[in-house]
Amino acid sequence: MKRRIFNFILLTATVVSLGSCTKNDPILFTGSNVEFDATVLNTPATGSTYPLLVRVPAFGFAVAAANPSITRASGAIGFRINLVSAQFDTDQVLNISVVTDKTTAVAGTHYIIPTTVTIPAKSSYGTLTVTVVNPGVSSLTPVDLVVQIDGNDQVKPSENYKRLGIRIAQN
Repeated sequence: MKRRIFNFILLTATVVSLGSCTKNDPILFTGSNVEFDATVLNTPATGSTYPLLVRVPAFGFAVAAANPSITRASGAIGFRINLVSAQFDTDQVLNISVVTDKTTAVAGTHYIIPTTVTIPAKSSYGTLTVTVVNPGVSSLTPVDLVVQIDGNDQVKPSENYKRLGIRIAQN
């Protein structure tokens, strides 16, 4: 019995001494980045650093087979942009561009996108609305649109999550 009490006291002393010296300094991220929600949540396409979506993503979720396909008849599709930092007291207007060397879709014929997206003051999200245009001609060959967040002077794009690929079926 004395041995059990001794082992219990020894074990308790060991646990207390190991736990008392732990330093819990929080690691704080002080920058401000933005990223495509769909890029964070979906696997990159083969040979790319970004996903090539064929279905409309729901905000905050990976694309699933139940989501509607992206076709020439899809119309306006919203893609959420996440602010990865403390919220700002002022609107953040982010520059958006098309990655032309990765894009086969034609502006005005297959899609329309704005050149900026606003993350409202006191918010963590903005929405890029891509309007898919129906060119009127059916084709078996899909077209790809790759968009990129360029950020602004205060908010920089996350290097790993700044691009998003969208494959538009033409049939």
